[in-house]
Amino acid sequence: MAIKLHIKDISAGYGAVRALHGVSVTLGQGQTVALLGTNGNGKSTLMKCVMGMVKPDSGSIVLEIDGTSHDLTRLATEEIVNLGVALVPEGRRLFPKLTVEENLLLGAYRAAAREEIGRNLEFSFEAFPVLAERRRQLAGSMSGGQQQMLAIARALMSSPRLLLVDEPSVGLSPLLVSQTITKIKELKERYSLTVLMAEQNFNQAMRIADYGYIIVHGEIVFHGDVDTLRYNKLVKSFYLGVET
Repeated sequence: MAIKLHIKDISAGYGAVRALHGVSVTLGQGQTVALLGTNGNGKSTLMKCVMGMVKPDSGSIVLEIDGTSHDLTRLATEEIVNLGVALVPEGRRLFPKLTVEENLLLGAYRAAAREEIGRNLEFSFEAFPVLAERRRQLAGSMSGGQQQMLAIARALMSSPRLLLVDEPSVGLSPLLVSQTITKIKELKERYSLTVLMAEQNFNQAMRIADYGYIIVHGEIVFHGDVDTLRYNKLVKSFYLGVET
């Protein structure tokens, strides 16, 4: 199944507050694309636009699946999920009073994933053994790193083809950040996923990304492949704080 995502000239916000100004991003089949920037620059808003949770004021978001185009700006979130798009939200957004296993099963509610519940549950426990050990534990009583694992596994339970991961490093120690980013790469390769990841940690994101976009004040200011961004003098100066 070939997937492409075309985000073109998206402007969006919340009431009088404008969060995005003419943002364009493209993802090809099997790519990992990083949306890079500090807090408050519009990364999460763009993710919500793709998921239908925020309706843009202008622009287009088109998902191509095997040559058929779907205008995501005209679809409800449930319809977008049914196309095979899953979001790992910032802050995990788990059901804290439900168990690990119950949270995972809620991730498999879309019709296409229900027949794969057993296989996906087995894979989630294989990918994250600690979830198997704690399958009866309440999600809210787990550590931040364990909750992040659960949030990623819950998204995989929907058998997605396009995975959106919003700020996976937030609230985690440097070691857990590295482990989480590495796991996203492993899951992407095993599931043949296309991944759009919003992340503040430039160096960690660049370990697994094929391409990156840097967003500042709701606008894309730089984009390119890993080497282009890593060695760009303006990126090093303004984003990484390195004198050139």
